[in-house]
Amino acid sequence: MKLELLRGIVLFVVLLLLQVLVLNHIHLFNCATPLLYVYIAMMFSRSSSRWSVLLLSFLMGLIIDIFQNTPGVAMATMTFIGLIQPHVLEVFMQQDSEADIVPSMRTLGVSRFSYYSFVITFMYCLVFFTLETFTFFNWLQWLETVAASTLLTYILILVLENIRRR
Repeated sequence: MKLELLRGIVLFVVLLLLQVLVLNHIHLFNCATPLLYVYIAMMFSRSSSRWSVLLLSFLMGLIIDIFQNTPGVAMATMTFIGLIQPHVLEVFMQQDSEADIVPSMRTLGVSRFSYYSFVITFMYCLVFFTLETFTFFNWLQWLETVAASTLLTYILILVLENIRRR
């Protein structure tokens, strides 16, 4: 248990540094920004208590906001993902699976993990860019940003999961 917590903390620090130092400066076609740190919120186990998932998601969002200079946007969005993550995970889990299972390609299978990560990534990008824009005046650009960032983040999450699987 403590080893898994330490691995999670190290992975969060690495992804945070990668996001702040590299990924925040990537804006493909002026609309796609990878938000890879949402991967950490996806990795909470099925047996994690709801309050701990919410609290840890809130704290991760706060730390991300401090380093990204997005006042409250990542914090609110990560808290929302912490709220829906156990429910979305239940949809893609088998009913007879273990209670302390951590979502991954190995435990869920490739197709279920792909759908699970796409749903979480899409919900994150939708809420994040809606709060960041806070207007629907230029809704086509908002839609392009949500779609492109979701796709780019989703691809990076699948690549990261394949690297972790080996």
